[in-house]
Amino acid sequence: MIIDICQETLSQIKNPALAKYAGMYTQIYEEFMEQVRSSGIDVARENCHKETRRRIEDLRRKGVVVRNDAKSLYINRISPACLACQKGVGSLTFFISLQCHRRCFFCFNPNQENYDYYSHNKRDCLQELEFLQKTGREINHLALTGGEPLLHPAETLAFFRAAKEKFPGVYTRLYTAGDLAGKEILAELQRAGLDEIRFSIRLHDPEGVRRRTYEHIALARKYVPRVMVEMPVLPGTVKPMQEVLLELDRLGIFGVNLLEFCFPFNNVEIYNERGYKIKTPPYRVLYNYWYGGGLPVAGSELDCLELLAFALEKGLQLGVHYCSLENKNTGQIYQQNYGQEVAATLYFSPRDYFFKSAKVFGDDIPRVLEVFKKINYDQYTINKQYRYLEFHISKVQELAGHDIEVGISTSVMEKRRDGSYLRELKVDLTRPIIFNPETDI
Repeated sequence: MIIDICQETLSQIKNPALAKYAGMYTQIYEEFMEQVRSSGIDVARENCHKETRRRIEDLRRKGVVVRNDAKSLYINRISPACLACQKGVGSLTFFISLQCHRRCFFCFNPNQENYDYYSHNKRDCLQELEFLQKTGREINHLALTGGEPLLHPAETLAFFRAAKEKFPGVYTRLYTAGDLAGKEILAELQRAGLDEIRFSIRLHDPEGVRRRTYEHIALARKYVPRVMVEMPVLPGTVKPMQEVLLELDRLGIFGVNLLEFCFPFNNVEIYNERGYKIKTPPYRVLYNYWYGGGLPVAGSELDCLELLAFALEKGLQLGVHYCSLENKNTGQIYQQNYGQEVAATLYFSPRDYFFKSAKVFGDDIPRVLEVFKKINYDQYTINKQYRYLEFHISKVQELAGHDIEVGISTSVMEKRRDGSYLRELKVDLTRPIIFNPETDI
């Protein structure tokens, strides 16, 4: 077992050197949360982690597939593109422009680099595909998103034709609001070899708008092998979302991705009006993640899990996948850490893809060194500045029988202009008697 060190659990640490060291990271987290609050949005007081874990384990017992360290759950089936997303290797997403005829208050596109420019200008995706081909990278999945790609039908079709030509066997998918997905463009997309199309549905749209989207979804089944819906689950919308699931199941589509709803650092007034608050804590590990979706909103994850239970109970046939914000971030960490040459003290975690190591502090160091001497282990390092001894996590259990607090370090490799550097992100607490590397790391 590993105890997550935060402001509430910091007082559990008895070793003053470890407490001081771990306190640096809790302080960083608190400063980050203060910045979040300064944006004007509230942060939920209640930590629902235990309830979330309870529900996930209950779903697991009922047959729900729990994957990617419980960041992703599904029943019946899941898109192969979602499986590839876990590591992100050989999978890329492009956009022609960020222009969109809709104005979703939860859209995170304004967070993207050069948003204003690409809201009025286009990228040359064909040139980008050509460059990608020249790199020789193995590409298995290519997607086109926006904005709304179908505002640019000629460029969209050209993208998918080129994708299939330059990368034989590649799995392609298109994201669309669905308003422009009529018979003619769907037929052209079929001829271009499109493998998957993902529609979005907004609960706050008038009934007529949603009905038209359903009609286009039904139409798409005649032309595209895998038809999906992908939409965030806004807190408090379980009942209308159940109706959506029932309708999509009736239409016989491949599946639906239920996304954890996020705050994109804009439209704070609307979020406050609706009573939305940031989930506590927003991240398991605080880091600068590439995905610009924002911060998770409290209540969305629990509602997604309730919808999974509903789909299971009703015996729905479509695939229902819950994709958490954390699930979208694992590909980045995998790509930064996997295959890196690192010190002998580091362990690449197959659970969350971070590097892990063990640290003991202060007066515990001589006791641990005595144990290591007996087992002839010397691949450790000593840091005099922070008074810790760092070693491989496989040696924690060698300290069984000793009342020692061990810090479990979580790190990521970053590429900078002058080389690659290991960056520690947090330290958690364990003890030899409760630590199990097979389940904890």
